[in-house]
Amino acid sequence: MEPNKKIRKDGKTNVRNDSFYEYSPRYEETLEQAIENKFLTPSKFSLEIENIVSIEKMNYIDAICYYCETNNLDIESITKLISKPLKERIKWDAIRLNFMKKTSRAKLPL
Repeated sequence: MEPNKKIRKDGKTNVRNDSFYEYSPRYEETLEQAIENKFLTPSKFSLEIENIVSIEKMNYIDAICYYCETNNLDIESITKLISKPLKERIKWDAIRLNFMKKTSRAKLPL
């Protein structure tokens, strides 16, 4: 008997398709797309916040709070989703709203 063939209980043989297990760039692309569509990434999160800011005419701090409320997310859980450009925009909003001093050493607690 060949190694790729298996005999079932009814006497028929199954042939294993090894080509399914081989590396496929298309399979890799679809897997990455599925993961990105299912999970929230920093770039996707930033785009969502940018859309909220432009449509709802909010500042970035309020937009993040609004996003967390509408999607039932805990605010502390999104710290890893904040990209560096978004963090700079939040810092600029905080300075503008007098939540932070205008020093160059001001750091966000993220």
